[in-house]
This record gives sequence, structure tokens and C-alpha cells, in this order.
Amino acid sequence: MTPPTPLSKLLSDADSRRKLATAELVQGSRSDLGQFLTPGPVARLMADMFAELPKSIRLLDAGAGVGGLTAAFVAEACLRGGSQAIVATAYEVDDVLAPHLRETYANCRATCGKHDVGFTGRVRNEDFLEAAVNELRGSISSPPVGLFNAAIMNPPYRKIGTASRERRLVRSVGLDATNLYAAFVALTVRLLEPDGQIVAIIPRSFCNGPYFRTFRDTLLSETAILRIHVFDSRKDAFSDDGVLQENVIIHVRKSKAKPHKVIISSSSGGPDGDVVERLLPYRDVVRAANDDQFIHLPTDADDDRTARWMATLPETLKSLGLTVSTGRVVDFRAKDYLRPAPSKTTVPLIYPCHFSNGTISWPKLGARKPNALEDCAKTHSLLVPRGYYVVTKRFSSKEERRRLVAAVYDPEVMTAPQVGFENHLNYFHRGGQGLSKEEAFGLCAFLNSEPIDRYFRQFNGHTQVNATDLRSLRYPSLEALRELGKLRLVPGSTELETSIRERYPLD
Repeated sequence: MTPPTPLSKLLSDADSRRKLATAELVQGSRSDLGQFLTPGPVARLMADMFAELPKSIRLLDAGAGVGGLTAAFVAEACLRGGSQAIVATAYEVDDVLAPHLRETYANCRATCGKHDVGFTGRVRNEDFLEAAVNELRGSISSPPVGLFNAAIMNPPYRKIGTASRERRLVRSVGLDATNLYAAFVALTVRLLEPDGQIVAIIPRSFCNGPYFRTFRDTLLSETAILRIHVFDSRKDAFSDDGVLQENVIIHVRKSKAKPHKVIISSSSGGPDGDVVERLLPYRDVVRAANDDQFIHLPTDADDDRTARWMATLPETLKSLGLTVSTGRVVDFRAKDYLRPAPSKTTVPLIYPCHFSNGTISWPKLGARKPNALEDCAKTHSLLVPRGYYVVTKRFSSKEERRRLVAAVYDPEVMTAPQVGFENHLNYFHRGGQGLSKEEAFGLCAFLNSEPIDRYFRQFNGHTQVNATDLRSLRYPSLEALRELGKLRLVPGSTELETSIRERYPLD
């Protein structure tokens, strides 16, 4: 058997340490901290994504875990040659992980010594957010970190509330973030010297929607995206942890100048997964014409055709005279007026559970959700007048075949003078009133079609469908929607797909 090389031993030891530390961690505290340690294959893929490395490297690994990412980076730098010194700074707040991290850094030092590379490791068992903010403020109470020219990171994933300590810290240096990972990356950008590089694995959810708009603005204004890597499977990359979050790896350079091309790559994330790369125009990935700056990730030629197809559609919601809004009924706030079954004093209350193959099946007696809302002065502001509405789920389950799921609310079936849409729904309307029958069924068919689902997945990497996402789409003309609506086609049917492609063929 061929003895392991120093580099392969460094990597295997780091991955063994990750598995050991994962077993030691308490599951509840892992969830609280948003900890998911990076598997060896993913760490090596991330290290390989760096472009040219400077002779003297100042590396940041924030939320370092057991140091697997630093180990992968050190192995890559030693393998490439050309770098003479690495000063690595790691932040890890967890007391269980810190000893493992120090052992990994000792191994990194020994491995670098065998390759004539100087290594200095700094393990900081403290909160990265607070340390980074103090550094950016120029606080004398925090030892100076200095600027970094490289960062590799798997930041923690956890929402941070508006009034939270973390949110206040980030805002104190002119940034804002709704999730720990966004805060870590944004602060790292600020700590990086010009032309420094970041490779980070983060949830794909930042690519769209208002929730991460501020983070996208920071990332896109202060860095140039060089590459985004997509995993074909949710499960393979973090199979040991059962992570179902859809993650991507981003490689960015701190620069105002944007590249002409961006690499979009993909792999399974497993140990033997092949990596497929595509080189796309920057404008096809970051849609600057869209004020929300959605990031699109077309991974194959079919995605390209679908994107071009979307661009050919003639209308926007605004030009159609339509609006999409979020359902007004927040059930826990209206709990005194919720009813399990309809009566003479109630109106229909529509939940996602009432969706049935493109239509609303109501009431659903015996279900966990109520079916009706008391019609009184206290609830009038929550209701919309009787009419045809197209309703979409704001959250789709991971098991659903389509990300975007639409249905028609039909006033000929439900004859109440008003209706309430629960807050987990979006609804299309015209100035607060319903659509025509043909428009509603046509719009519903269009939203439920395969090309729309394929396009939607290029920028939407999570199960949430925001009204902003729906406003970003282009649409057929009203005439085309009415013609489509007359056909009353079933979602997912061959007839629907054929009809869509005949009217608006993909090139």
C-alpha cells in the first residue's frame, strides 16, 4: 500500500476530526449556533476554486469548526507552490470545537514545514461578529487583526432578529443582515484588502427575494462574482448532517470592476462527483436591469433556452394592469374570528391546504386549518371582494414537483360576497378586484407550466415564493392569457405544455 503523502494525511486527519467533533456536539446547541461542519470533498472543492495565490497569504477562516477548510486551503497552496508564507486566523466560538481546531492548525504548520512554506496559526476562541466589528471600528480593546487577502468559510446559518445583539453589531458598522451567514460574509468583505478573494459555502436563498436584498446589494457593489457552484442534490454535500438547505459555493474578488464572464459549475457534492463548468456572460447571471438584482444560475443549455424564452414574453405585471399581494389574514392575529366550518355569518378563508390541481377545493372539513372567517367590522380590512383570483403558495414543500404552485379561486363555485386569503398565499388581482374568468384560468395555467418552473428555479433556491419573485417574471399578453384560459388545461398535463410552447416556442 502506498503510504499517504503529507498533504493527503493532513486532509484525512482533518476530516476524521470533523466526524469525531460532530459526534461530540450536542444537537440542540448545533442548531442554536447554526453549525454544519464542512465535509472533506466539499472543503477540497472550495480550496481548488481560488485563483492565483499571493506569495504571502493572510487567510481568514471565520466560524472555522475543526479547521477543515484551512487544512484544504493549506494543502492546495502547498500543492500549487509559489506561496512562501501563510498566516491563518481562525475564529470559533464553540469550546468543544476549539481544541480540534488547534490540533488541525498544528498539523498545518507541520505540513507546511515539509513544503518550505512558513505557517503561523492564530486560533481565536471568540465571537467573530464582535471581533470583526471592533476591528472595523478601530477599537483599541480588540487586538488588531489586519487586513486579509484570502478568506475561506462555511459561516453559521441562523436568522437574526431585528432587535438582536448580532443585528445591532452589524448595523453599528453600516451593514445589515437578516442571517448570520450574510453577516459573516459582509463583514469579511469589509476586512478583505482590495483584490482579495473569498470562497464561501452559503445557502442559495440569498439569490432572490427582499429578505436578502441588503446583503445582495453589499455583495454585488463591493465584490466581483467570479464563480458560483451549484450542488445537483440537496443531500449529498452534507449527507452526514442531514442538511436539506440548498447551498452554493461562491467565489468573489473584492473589486468594483465586474468580469465579462462568470463560471457556473455544478456537481453532486459527493466524494466522486464530477464537476461540470459553464462560462456565462455576467449580465446573464446578475440581472442588473432588475432593481432587485436577482442572481440567476442557469446550469445547462435548457436553462439558457428558458431564460431567452422568458425575455421574449411581451408583458410585465404592471403593463398588464395586474398586481400580486400577500394574503391579509394572519391567523394567529385573527384567531378570535376563525371558524372550522362555514356558516351564515362567515366568508371563505383560503389556505394552501385548499389547493387541488389548479383549483380551490373548499371547504375542507375535518382539516387542521379553519375554513371560514367571521364577517364583521373587525375583519373587513382582511377581505377582498368576490371575484376570480389566481392564488399561489408562498411556501412549497420539498416534496412538491413544482416550486411555483397556482390555483384559481372561482366565485361561481364559492358564491360568498367576500373572501379571505391566508398569509401563506399570494394572490393576483386588478386594483383590488378580481380578474376575468379567462384571464384567471390562463394566468394560472401559465404559472403552473414547466418552462416557468424551470426559469423560477434559476434564481429561487428555496421553498419560499415571494410576491417580489412573481413581479420579476415576464408574462404573455392579456389576449394570449384569455385564449389559454378558455382551454381550461390541467396543470402538469401534456396539453398545457404543448399549448404554452405553441404560443411561445422555446428557441
